[in-house]
Amino acid sequence: MRRMREEPAPEARHGYSIRQMTAEDLPAVMLLEKAAFKNPWSQDLLKRELQHEWSTILLVEEEREGQGPELLGLAIFWIVHDEVHVLNVATAPQHRRRGVARAVMDEVLARGRARRCTLATLEVRKSNEAALQLYRAYGFRPVGIRPNYYVDEGEDAVVMVLDF
Repeated sequence: MRRMREEPAPEARHGYSIRQMTAEDLPAVMLLEKAAFKNPWSQDLLKRELQHEWSTILLVEEEREGQGPELLGLAIFWIVHDEVHVLNVATAPQHRRRGVARAVMDEVLARGRARRCTLATLEVRKSNEAALQLYRAYGFRPVGIRPNYYVDEGEDAVVMVLDF
């Protein structure tokens, strides 16, 4: 009888720990949002997301010797019926290009598959080439444009979809 190869745990592949956000994490998450985005999510909006049963906020952390974990990134997503909708992926500027967004997206999509979702969707800035490349690497495909989606900058969003 042939044994299937076991997949390593997500942490084993990327070396980061990933966990759900709690209310106590709000100050650190606000600092990350402000560092990562010109127009960060508000504290009130993040608090509301913590209350919705369909919403999940995952934090990516890395242990620092003698100092406890450091917040590197996050993802906010909804699972509604058979769809994962990614609302926000953020990486601290000093930790970009280290696989933080990839690690959290691996976990988001794994959770969607575990819940038997058939589709994942997201919007991404038209100018965010790094994010577009990441999402394409997962198999997301562009299906449309939302004009002026990012109102403060007058920038369009590319709507992307992934079929599981």
